[in-house]
Amino acid sequence: MSENHDIYDDEQTFPDENSQNGDPENPENLTEEKSAQEVLAEEKDRYIRLYAEFENYKKRTAKERMEFFQYANQDMMISMLEILDDFERAIKEIAKTENETDLKGVELIYQKFKNKLAEKGLKPIEVNIGDDFNVDFHEAITQIPAPSEDLKGKIVDVIETGYQLYDKVIRFSKVIIGN
Repeated sequence: MSENHDIYDDEQTFPDENSQNGDPENPENLTEEKSAQEVLAEEKDRYIRLYAEFENYKKRTAKERMEFFQYANQDMMISMLEILDDFERAIKEIAKTENETDLKGVELIYQKFKNKLAEKGLKPIEVNIGDDFNVDFHEAITQIPAPSEDLKGKIVDVIETGYQLYDKVIRFSKVIIGN
């Protein structure tokens, strides 16, 4: 073992005398200093990346701000849906009494109210009897035996109208499905 130890001692490296003298051929000195062009290229790359990141941030915050303002009145719109439903029920009941002047007055107010809500982005979800059931827009209240073979698995009746605020469903259409 002592022989191996002696060999190890012979192979050990000691600090190079050339590195202390500042030899220009030393590879360590060449890698430490970068040229002005390399530094400029690195800083330019960093600047471009930072600029792109800031542009993405601006776009993202602008989009978030638009969505916030677009859906800020969602709670108010949901509460107005009850009033809209009351108007529809009132029109049905007044139509039964055959009082044309009262019916026209209520319909005029109803249309004006409905148009103002539509200006703010509210739109009804169109549902017809015989349409396919779609969970993205409809809520099934119950299933009944289908009156005809072609209405199996389809919408048989609409209980309550659904609404969207721009592209977002704020109330699903309540429907009955045939089975």
